[in-house]
Amino acid sequence: MQWRSIVVGLVVLRLSLSCVLWLAFGLGPNVSWGFNFPLGFNLHKLDLLFREEKVTEQKSNSWSQRIPGHSHEKTASTCSRVGEESPKRSYLSFFDGNKDEYVRRYSSFPDTLKAKMKDMAKEMFYFGYDNYMKYAFPEDELNPIDCEGRGPDVLNPSNININDVLGNYSLTLIDTLDTLLVIGNVTEFQRAVKLVIDTVSFDKDSTVQVFEANIRILGSLISAHILLTDPKHPFGNVVFEGYDDELLHLAHDLAVRLLPAFENTSTGIPYPRVNLKSGVPPDSINETCTAGAGSLLVEFGILSRLIGDSTFEWVARRAVRALWNLRSNETGLLGNVINIQTGQWVGKQSGLGAGMDSFYEYLLKSYILFGEKEDYRMFQAAYESIQNHLRRGRESCNEGEGDPPLYVNVNMFSGEIMNTWIDSLQAFFPGLQVLNGDVDNAICLHAFYYAIWKRFGALPERYNWQLQAPDVLFYPLRPELVESTYLLYQATKNPFYLHVGMDILQSLEKHAKVRSELQYTCSGEDAVRLEEIK
Repeated sequence: MQWRSIVVGLVVLRLSLSCVLWLAFGLGPNVSWGFNFPLGFNLHKLDLLFREEKVTEQKSNSWSQRIPGHSHEKTASTCSRVGEESPKRSYLSFFDGNKDEYVRRYSSFPDTLKAKMKDMAKEMFYFGYDNYMKYAFPEDELNPIDCEGRGPDVLNPSNININDVLGNYSLTLIDTLDTLLVIGNVTEFQRAVKLVIDTVSFDKDSTVQVFEANIRILGSLISAHILLTDPKHPFGNVVFEGYDDELLHLAHDLAVRLLPAFENTSTGIPYPRVNLKSGVPPDSINETCTAGAGSLLVEFGILSRLIGDSTFEWVARRAVRALWNLRSNETGLLGNVINIQTGQWVGKQSGLGAGMDSFYEYLLKSYILFGEKEDYRMFQAAYESIQNHLRRGRESCNEGEGDPPLYVNVNMFSGEIMNTWIDSLQAFFPGLQVLNGDVDNAICLHAFYYAIWKRFGALPERYNWQLQAPDVLFYPLRPELVESTYLLYQATKNPFYLHVGMDILQSLEKHAKVRSELQYTCSGEDAVRLEEIK
């Protein structure tokens, strides 16, 4: 097995904690992605950042014009909205200044600045990690407002925003293991691994979402185990005396506890939640989202290969195939919510955001990891359907009339637009385009999300592309834009993306950091509301 490829794949998938540390300063181990992109990248590729807004007549490829048949209630908001009589502004105009200024600013990223950003990222990491270990461990996470640990909401089982993720298994510590190696702290990594081995058990009466437990816990355990045992030592020889595959055993135990989700389902698509001690709850719903059910293959597939048991990869692949076979015959698109017993689509919205995003991501990343041609055939077909039915705007990114490309939410059967918002999860897609070799379009789409970030200092959870204003006014520290920025930097080596990383890092430090009244005695980071950013 190509352990080096698996490690690289896992690090990409686990960017939720570590990618900021890699992209913002361009330092650390030199990871080669094995791609040779035929791209002569220059700043003129980002001329959309500098283009003067031109007044033109309405064009069919201009998505920023009002769509007939859609009405929008006027609601009070602290964020500005573009009124009907206000001059229309492209999102490109959110960048102030002129072309010469941006060429001067973005054409280089000095080594001294890299070192400064590296130190800043490390300080931010330890600020959160040290306070979690001091005030919250062994609970799942630190509540930075109340300065205490937080686990499942046992008094309110219906609080799925908390209970889907927190399972009373020291989530933050497990989720941090590989990040400790990324920043070079081998001693603390080894100490944290031993702490997980000594204290973590999954024999808990906790009902968690299969998807969340998979990507956060199972993925973290597998990643750390491979980093410990990889004979090529991508981060140096970090194994310690006496390690006996305990992390792998924990991962196997967790996966076995997730398997009941795949039982007693007519379609092979798993239930969304399981109780780690007793299996699928008797009152479990029969509806799940496409992303949740179709984003298990990477972790389950690697586990099967590590332990020599094909069961886990088999059930994950069966779920992906079942979803794929239920796509629309007319458009080739999938919906976002499905009944696992009847195979009927409950949610018919097809897009790149919540409920859909990682389904596409895992098709391509599974192919990169495992080399199964079936995965890439599905991804190619899905990508073509996305381009045919979700993409709006002019045909070329940097040329022609109308707005630059945008991917909208449509009805999976008709391809008609269902609403005029996108969500922050969609910012993963430029990174996926990079992995697929479509770098020009990735550059263009990434600029759209970065323009929004520049305007607000964060990505709104939902952004109305017609009104050019947020629909949902908070940002829960999502990493998708960071991952796309990182992959674009790796593909192009253009310093512009280091500046983007620096902007994101500084925004998080400014807006997401919680400081207590007692001289920072307990602090951390939490979600940001846009109206609180001044």
